[in-house]
Amino acid sequence: MSRSHTHAPYHHGGSVIHRMAPHLKIIAAFGFVVAVVITPREAWWAFGAYLAGVVAVSVAARLRPGFVVFRLAVILPFLVAAASLPFLEGPPTWHGFSIEGLWDLWNVAVKASLGAFASILLASTTEAPDVVRGLETLRLPRALTAIMGFMVRYLDVVGGELAAMRVAMRSRGYQPRWLGEVGALAKGIGSLFVRSFERGERVYRAMISRGYAGRMPLEETVHATTAMIAASFAVPFAAVCVALIAIGSA
Repeated sequence: MSRSHTHAPYHHGGSVIHRMAPHLKIIAAFGFVVAVVITPREAWWAFGAYLAGVVAVSVAARLRPGFVVFRLAVILPFLVAAASLPFLEGPPTWHGFSIEGLWDLWNVAVKASLGAFASILLASTTEAPDVVRGLETLRLPRALTAIMGFMVRYLDVVGGELAAMRVAMRSRGYQPRWLGEVGALAKGIGSLFVRSFERGERVYRAMISRGYAGRMPLEETVHATTAMIAASFAVPFAAVCVALIAIGSA
């Protein structure tokens, strides 16, 4: 997988978080999210502690606040959908809102935000090919990691073809103004799917002819040191401890 491709979530940097082994960062992010999910929604202080932890990691990774906040906007549709819960769950009991619905809104909002924050930290400090190799290190099925690797490699290619197709359609006067004109766009997307499928078949046959046996050639990877292991497990371990305390006091 070529490193000449640039993936939008990644933020180039030389921080200690960037230099950590990918599989350790995946384990840390997964453990943190699990701790957040199992925390009772009433434990406000626990979510404050989680936020302090991910903010500290983002500072160590030298990520700008605007960089993180802009990418957190991806959860806005979920928050908008969850905003209906205070009106749908049970009779109004507090200024026209359902108390149970308000708790559920808080639960969805805070856990989705913290989970997205952790995912952004992982994606911002680990290049996509390294994430795939980290999953291979964690013994994910080889077929799954191979599919993910090819998706990462050719995502830019397919995106470039889609952009070229849009330019070609506009240069021929395609400016849809009503629903009936969407058919041309649907045909273009179908054509792009067929071309992408045929490209995949050609690439696969070319790889088979060159000795591909289900595994990509190994590249140099970051070796996990004792310091890396200790640093990567600090945040999720603290998060699990906070979650257990919150569960015990609930």
